[in-house]
Amino acid sequence: MRITALIDNSPAAHRAAVATDSAQQVLDVPGKPGGGSAVNGGEFLMLALATCYCNDLYREARGLGIALDGVQVEASADFPGVGLAATNIRYRATVQSPAAPEDIARLLAHTDAVAEVHNTLRAGCAVTLDD
Repeated sequence: MRITALIDNSPAAHRAAVATDSAQQVLDVPGKPGGGSAVNGGEFLMLALATCYCNDLYREARGLGIALDGVQVEASADFPGVGLAATNIRYRATVQSPAAPEDIARLLAHTDAVAEVHNTLRAGCAVTLDD
């Protein structure tokens, strides 16, 4: 699976799109006056963490036979300054389910262990600017 994101920006227009393999989706993200995106990269990074964990909760719950009625995930980080990496990256989730509390606790911990975006950040990885 190959995942890509594209920003196409000019003073007249802003387009944000994502794709997994050949399935592309355009996102409704406004441009910022003067250029750029009205949503910053840190916000998108936190959205990526929250989205990944939310989606993975449903995936893992299905595999464990746990019914979910709803999920809320909030991710946050501190960005101390220009050019500095985020610190204090944290997230929390609340799950509505008829399952026993211990089953939900097991689901939350298991999903934390397999969430791909989280594991990417935890492992650290090279980010390369292509010519």
